[in-house]
Amino acid sequence: MKKYAIIKLQGHQYQVSENDEILVDKMSEGKELEVLLFVDGDKVKVGKPTLKDVSIKIKVVSEEKGDKIKVFKFKSKSRYRRHRGFRAQYTRLLVEKISSK
Repeated sequence: MKKYAIIKLQGHQYQVSENDEILVDKMSEGKELEVLLFVDGDKVKVGKPTLKDVSIKIKVVSEEKGDKIKVFKFKSKSRYRRHRGFRAQYTRLLVEKISSK
């Protein structure tokens, strides 16, 4: 069986295991992550609401930009045209180690 955890980071929940890379919204250093659930083979620990004895070591791999989203507004017969673009900023994280005490 696999060892994995469910974490909460910036209001989103992710399932992570060791050596996984996850893509999250751009974050600054020192953001706190909360461990909600930890599974190690047949052992399951559920937090109420979080687990304090499980620690997860993460490392920032890179900062990236997402795909460009194009927004185009148009109204016929009135010469109204608006064009905008948007690229979301992301941070790629590497889960180095999940340890339980």
